[in-house]
Order: sequence, then structure tokens, then C-alpha cells
Amino acid sequence: MENFSASSLESVTCPACGLLCDDIYLARNAVGQLKMIDNGCTKSMTFFERTTQTASPLIDGKPSSLVDAIKKAAAILRNANQPLIAGLGTEVQGMRSILSLADKVGASLDHMNANSSFRNTLVLQNSGWQVTTLTEVRNRVDLLLIIGTDIVSHNPRFFERNVWNTASMFDQDTSAREIVYLGGQAVETTAGISPAGKKPTVMPCDLSCLPEVIATLRAIISGKTLHITEVAGIKTSDLQNLAERLKSAKYSVVTWVSSDLNFKHAELTIQNIAELVIKLNEKTRSSGLPLGGADGDYSVNQVSTWTSGYPIRNRFSRQYPEYDPYHFSTEKLLNDGEADALLWISEFNPEKTPPKTNLPNIVIGHGNMSVIDANVFIPVSTAGIEHTGTMFRIDSSVSLPIGKLRESTLPSLTEVIAAIEAAL
Repeated sequence: MENFSASSLESVTCPACGLLCDDIYLARNAVGQLKMIDNGCTKSMTFFERTTQTASPLIDGKPSSLVDAIKKAAAILRNANQPLIAGLGTEVQGMRSILSLADKVGASLDHMNANSSFRNTLVLQNSGWQVTTLTEVRNRVDLLLIIGTDIVSHNPRFFERNVWNTASMFDQDTSAREIVYLGGQAVETTAGISPAGKKPTVMPCDLSCLPEVIATLRAIISGKTLHITEVAGIKTSDLQNLAERLKSAKYSVVTWVSSDLNFKHAELTIQNIAELVIKLNEKTRSSGLPLGGADGDYSVNQVSTWTSGYPIRNRFSRQYPEYDPYHFSTEKLLNDGEADALLWISEFNPEKTPPKTNLPNIVIGHGNMSVIDANVFIPVSTAGIEHTGTMFRIDSSVSLPIGKLRESTLPSLTEVIAAIEAAL
């Protein structure tokens, strides 16, 4: 560790997933490289320890000055009638600047994770739901029902920080908490083993069968009489037992990750989850908990909603915000020829590159991005490492600052977007 003895950084907030863990301990050497010391996970290590290349702006693949790249980007947007701003991998301040630019050029907006996040959004818009916070889970849950996911591939420290935490506000024996995995095949369930060695209940089935399984569980909780002995390979008696456990729990939480529910009309299954939670609350306490979150998707939707009144997949081409979760998707706008320019943004993850297109295109993102096909590439510094920012946690109830940990010669996304807008 002698190369990383220059300074240490404690209580760092990590934007690599929706948990926004704020207890990260890093070391920083004399040239600004970061190394994980404690409380990290695979995602946070990748995020913080990535060595950023010395990148410069490009125009048609050739090095350019920042001023010329901004002028070229502004020209592309100025000449477009229906520009699309997509990717949107950023935090609160970055998204605020993007909305200002979108309003000026009449752009459509779509996040790279919108296909999965809309499985939740459509339920919330259609019928509402009862959901809880990570703090409530940490302090109150006694039965956690996990549907169709292992959680930890998306939120690696969820169990460590929110289920097997050593202390709760109400002196609950957290090691006695019950964990049930429902749905999926060969789901990794090791994280659901309690510190005392108590194994979780596992009820596997093909993900494609989850709609009928969840509908059956909801029917049982609602007191319906069933004339079947199994559904999707799960015994009805096992689902009846699960229903009784949920009804007798003092505070059950039903959780899922929308990106793992990748089957047609998955929003209807999420709606069934929401409705069974509502039914449980007639006699006991229960809540839903959507998990996941990546590339600032929750922060971007929060900013869009409080600014325009709509979540992402909105547009400003008529000089007022419009919203359409189907017609304003990146795929549809590009495939149907409705968009005539693309601005792609990804400041957190260099691997999230734009879709292939023959349209005039601008990429603003991480310095390590490989974007040889872009008409304009402008590398920017990373929020949470090279400049400050703000992000919303996956439960949408808490916003956290993300800090500046080292210097960078690259501008921030907010600075670049503001410069493009000024150049228009």
C-alpha cells in the first residue's frame, strides 16, 4: 500500500448502484489514483479504481479543441428538427442542464434504462403502490420476499447493509429475519443465509411463469379457493404456507428488480405484487421495495418529474413538455426515422456507448469511451470522483451528495451542456 499512502478518504458515497452506500473507505496516491480499502463491492471497485485515460475532444474521429467540439455539437443540434438526447447517465445537476438544453432545441429525452424502469413507472401511474425505504427495511423487516432476482448482482451490499445489519432502532434480532426467494432458476441465494446459518426458503420456477405464480399467491392471500395442486412446478400448498407467513409477519417486504423481470407485460406482474401488498395491509404491515438502479436513472427521473411534470420519455418539440412511454423511446425514434440527430450522454460508465446510427451524433461521456463513429466526442469528468454532484437513492426518499476526490483537466457535463446551449 506504499503507493497509496498520500491520503485516505472516508465516508465516501458510491454512485455505482442505487444503494448509494456512503461508508466507502478509499486511499488516494500522489497522482490521484484511488484504491478500495474497506466497505467496497465489485461495482464500487470498478467505479473508483478505473484509470481514466487522458482524453481529448474528437470531431469525426480526429483530435479537436474543446471550443471547436462545442461549436460542432451546437451546429448539429441547431440544424436538427427532432433531436434525441438519450443515454442520460448523469446525476441531478447534469440532468438539470440537459433539461434546459432540451427545452431550447425541442429535444426528446430517454434514459438508457428506461425499458426496465417503465415496468415500475407504469404501475405507479396506473394504480399506485405502497413502498418502503431502505431505512424501514433495515429497522423493521421480519420477512423479506424476493421475487425473480438475487438482488446482489444489482445491489451487492443490500443484505450487508439492510438485512443482516447488526443493530436496528427497535432492538430486533436481525439474524432471525426470514428470507424467501420466489421465482427464477439457479438464483444465487448465498446472501440470504443469515449470520447464524439459517438458510432461506427457495421456491424456483421459470421467470416466464412468474405472472401465474404471483397471480396465484395474490389469489390465496385474498382468500380465493383454488382447485389446482401446483403452478409452474410450485406446490399450491407451499404458496399457501408462504401466504400464511406473510399474513402473520409483523412487517413483511416484497422486493423485485424490474430489469430481471424481462418478459412481456411484466408491469402486470409488478402490479399484482403491488396489489398483494395492499391486501396484506388489511391485517398486518407490508410494503413493496423496487431495487436496482444504475447510471443515475432514479436521479434523472426525479429531476425530470419535478421540472417538467413527467418522467423520462418526454419531449419539448412543441415548446411544452409531452410524455409518451412508447413513442418516445430511443429505439422507436431511431428506427422509425423520427429523430434526426442524437446526443448520447454517459458520464459514469465508459461501456454504455450509443446505439449505431447514421444520424449526426454527439457523444458526451467518460474519457475511456470508445466512440470512433461519433461526429463529436467530448470527454467529461465523472461525478463522484472528479467533481461534486447529487444523486437520489433507489428508494427515492433520500438524496446524497457525491464528492470530488481528485482533480481533473476535463470539464464537467454541466459545463459542457451550458457551453453548447450558449453556442446555439
